[in-house]
Amino acid sequence: MSGNVCEKKVFEDLYDTHAESLRNFLYYKCGNLQLAEDITHDAFSKLWLNCAKVILEKAKSFVFTTGKNLFLNQAKHRNVVLKFNTNTKRQDNDLEDPQFLMEQEEFKQKLVQAISDLTEAQRVVFLMNRIDKMTYKQIAESLEISVKAVEKRMHNALKTLKNIHSKI
Repeated sequence: MSGNVCEKKVFEDLYDTHAESLRNFLYYKCGNLQLAEDITHDAFSKLWLNCAKVILEKAKSFVFTTGKNLFLNQAKHRNVVLKFNTNTKRQDNDLEDPQFLMEQEEFKQKLVQAISDLTEAQRVVFLMNRIDKMTYKQIAESLEISVKAVEKRMHNALKTLKNIHSKI
């Protein structure tokens, strides 16, 4: 991609390329999809308002930093609880054993609780890696931390989840 951030086509390409990953990043932080989408739009609005000041190579960093800062302003040090959308489509429910369905739902609830019990730093890294399929390097760049920090957070997250799983 080349050009000026103030050019409509360049800006649209930036939005198409980075909006979903920014929204997911914010969703993992706040657990509220609508809030994550609103902050994503606000971050890109700020990019548009400051397009003359932002060079193209720094545009992704600008929207991620702006999004993170907007989230922090919005949250005001509240405890953040991650919620998953449990509206999953199931096929052939009539053919499945009710006991299995009940156990499956209980396991899903325990898993959601276990992930929400992780520290915010661990949860964000875990979900970016496991849901968005981002590499440790990509996560480090998005969060502006070292790859070693990502590795440590992931290690601690997996260790915590393993301990919780062994208790189930």
